[in-house]
Amino acid sequence: MQNNLLDLYSDYLISQNKYATSTGLSLLLDGHISHDKITRFLNSNNFDSLDLWKYVKPEISKYEETGGVLILDDMIEEKPYTDENEIVAWHFSHAKGRCVKGINILSCLIRYEDKALPIAYEIIHKDRYFSDVKTRKTKRQASITKNEMFRNIVKQAVINRVKFEYILADNWFGAKANMEFIHYDLKHKFIFGIKSNRLVCEINKKGQYQKLNSLKLKDGEAVQVFLNLMPFPVKLTKKIFKNEDGSTGTLFLVTNDLTIDADRIYEVYQKRWRIEEFHKSVKQNASLSKSPTKVICSQKNHIFASIIAFCKLEFLKWKTNLNHFALKYKLIIAANQKAFQELQKLKNQDLCA
Repeated sequence: MQNNLLDLYSDYLISQNKYATSTGLSLLLDGHISHDKITRFLNSNNFDSLDLWKYVKPEISKYEETGGVLILDDMIEEKPYTDENEIVAWHFSHAKGRCVKGINILSCLIRYEDKALPIAYEIIHKDRYFSDVKTRKTKRQASITKNEMFRNIVKQAVINRVKFEYILADNWFGAKANMEFIHYDLKHKFIFGIKSNRLVCEINKKGQYQKLNSLKLKDGEAVQVFLNLMPFPVKLTKKIFKNEDGSTGTLFLVTNDLTIDADRIYEVYQKRWRIEEFHKSVKQNASLSKSPTKVICSQKNHIFASIIAFCKLEFLKWKTNLNHFALKYKLIIAANQKAFQELQKLKNQDLCA
């Protein structure tokens, strides 16, 4: 019964366009399942990353191949009007350049060619209180850091024997501990963005460290360097790109694969963009941000169901060749047509009366 309710609820998250509520799903089903039963379902389960892996593993096994990439990044599901708790807390948003209130989720996707699926996720729990020295205000912090979660997720992917060639992440995760863990403990390859203020030393200039942004590196050039306090060399490349507004930006990438050239580094790293598409679609097409629930358990289970809904959209995409937004638009048109037909019936009844 629980699996049936999960299937119904995740379908509902795709179909509905406003707030996702137990009452809304019950009404959609003409009351065949009470809203109390749906509420109990959301409040009595503890779905997690393991359940997601069990769900997607059969599909991944059909498409896994060499050349896959493991992509990790985090997103914030904003909850400005929801009461603060362990998971609804204040987090710094790099997109907005300020702190926002919401749920911070670390996600992991596996991508083979054009097929990509989430295989793991972790919700950041700010479960400890501390006193800010400057403001003397009590604030929350997580007992398990995001970088620790990052390493745990990657390790679990290796334990699960997920096939991939590179691990991709942006500069937020380009920490020394992450790179050393992947290089030494897991013996895998990574391509990370790194910040322009990192200290680097060219191979032939031992001990002469300088800030990355002061290094005379041409666009598209790759050189071997040492990052400060890193015991092994990495290959560094610089890429200058144009933003949508016409401005230019600079991207620095490093990899522990010393055999590939700059073009290949950038080509592989571009595959990371699929996790940005995941963030956008799970929010807009799978109702991630549309649950008014205030209980931690139901909030977490709603997140899980939204990720399952994303997977369903991805399966439909492979079947129909329509992207998630086109699929959602198709459903909206069908719903509007049904509403229009119902309106005509009501009007005709009024004329007959």
